Amino acid sequence: MNIYTIGLLWVLGASAVAATVAVVLQKKFGWDDERNNSSAGSVFAVVGGLHAVLVAFVLISLFDAAAKARTDSAAEANALVAVHWAGSSLPEPTKDQVKELVRTYSAAVVNEEWPRMREGAPVVATGAQTLERLKTVIAEAKPDGDWQESRQAEAANQLWQVYQSRQARLDAAGKGVNSVVWFALIIGGIMSVSFPYLFGGPNLVPHVIIVVSLTATITLLLFAISQLENPYSGGAQVNPDAFRAATERLL
Repeated sequence: MNIYTIGLLWVLGASAVAATVAVVLQKKFGWDDERNNSSAGSVFAVVGGLHAVLVAFVLISLFDAAAKARTDSAAEANALVAVHWAGSSLPEPTKDQVKELVRTYSAAVVNEEWPRMREGAPVVATGAQTLERLKTVIAEAKPDGDWQESRQAEAANQLWQVYQSRQARLDAAGKGVNSVVWFALIIGGIMSVSFPYLFGGPNLVPHVIIVVSLTATITLLLFAISQLENPYSGGAQVNPDAFRAATERLL
């Protein structure tokens, strides 16, 4: 079952429950008395408005986080290629060691770290250990002449970029939406959906349509938040394509 089918089931299920409640309340109590519409409408405007603002802020921050995760992954992969190129100009045996360690790191990111990030679990230490060895190899190189010294400095600078981008990538995988924010989103959604039941009116069908539309919209937004919570999984997941492309360039 794909992600869009799951999202549709969320919306249809919540809408069916809302429609059932609306019909039951309409049949049991009726909506002929419209005297409370004005006061209920004022409260609904405040509650619904605050909930909409919270949802908007959360969605915008998650979209930005997903875009930043994609940018950081590409920057990390490009810096890794730059380390490989700079290391290719260093003397033996540093040259071969740099090439091998770069390939090892790229493989560890794709095959070991990415599946763990999708699950929101801590990554294994292979990648970090490989970068430590790469740092040591570059620092202990014995360049011959100014050109190789500049290549050694470039490799060290690009390796630092790899470190920074790697940390940003791992931080993005472990953030998610705070439990307090989830609590506010869910309670606010329930309150927003509940208020239309207080509005009077003699016609059942328009009332059901209003309740179902509101419920479907709020459910859809909450589903979108759940899918964007981890930028490396869900509907907008960031894949390790940049590292796969880097690996091809390193062959």
